[in-house]
Amino acid sequence: MSDLIRKKTKSKKKIAALIFLFIVVFCSVFFAARGTFNPGPADKTAMAILSPFQRGFSWVGSQLTFLKDSVIEIKNFHSQNKLLREEVELLRAQNLTASEFASENQRLRALLGYKQVATQFDLVAASVIGREADTWSSVIVINRGTLDGVADNMAVVTEMGLVGHISEAGLNSSKVQLILDPRSSVGTLIQRPESRVAGIVEGSINNPHQPRMVNIPKNSDVQVEDMVVTSGFGGVYPKGIVVGKIKEIHNDEGGLLKYGIMETSVNFDKLEDVAVIVASREAPPEPLQPPPQVPGTETDPYETAQKIQEAQMIQQQAQEQVQQAQQQQIQQAQQQAQQLQQNSAGGVAP
Repeated sequence: MSDLIRKKTKSKKKIAALIFLFIVVFCSVFFAARGTFNPGPADKTAMAILSPFQRGFSWVGSQLTFLKDSVIEIKNFHSQNKLLREEVELLRAQNLTASEFASENQRLRALLGYKQVATQFDLVAASVIGREADTWSSVIVINRGTLDGVADNMAVVTEMGLVGHISEAGLNSSKVQLILDPRSSVGTLIQRPESRVAGIVEGSINNPHQPRMVNIPKNSDVQVEDMVVTSGFGGVYPKGIVVGKIKEIHNDEGGLLKYGIMETSVNFDKLEDVAVIVASREAPPEPLQPPPQVPGTETDPYETAQKIQEAQMIQQQAQEQVQQAQQQQIQQAQQQAQQLQQNSAGGVAP
């Protein structure tokens, strides 16, 4: 019982001491704030006891303030990082657009330079807007049509050389048959002055990217690396447009002719901008000169030259007809093969 009384007495003393200490601290703070209180020894003792707690509270407060400032700073950094990322994406898109404009400007400058050099042609610039899926390497679509002065059978070129001709002109767009098309035929010449051998450039079914120059006489002067240009005969392609150069020469199956495999001057895989020749002020091909006359057998030289020229035109037309007949036979054979495959598939099916 006495122990319990002692514990209660000690507890009361502790409570009284804490109350007294609180009153002393309150009075010290109050009078210090008013500047009229001079702390005594007891107050100094209380302040010495409370100073560690005050330093602890001050440290905790400074850490909380630092934490709050850090959180605000991290939030600001996150916002700035987001803005910088958006700005980087915008600049990247602008850079890609500027690069595309620079590439287009370079191509158009090249076409403009060709237009300034080829003053005998009236050109209409056009962009490639599509390719036919079935004839990817044979037909392209451009964004110019009859409203721009484009018509069927007009030649299409770039600053590098011949592309093809307009096969179907619409109001705002047109189809262009490339010289890679096996159905295409272009009258050409070997550009080398010592040669000037004539032939026909046509697309190859076996090698769609390398057309052939055919109907070359076996003993004619044609060499590898010879440049090939249009001859001007036929009325579609003006004379002197670069087509490509001879890379290989082979003998034809008949033995009387040979053909050359060509590398085109135009890169058809990267074809983006072209020009349509809507008018040409080029002089027609020079007429053939009549052979020298033997005395006593004189004939009209102009009539003879005209007959020779007509004969050459008839020969060229005959060659084109033969080529068309060959193409028709190939197409018929392909259709028959497809029909046989369908029939065989129908016979196997239950």
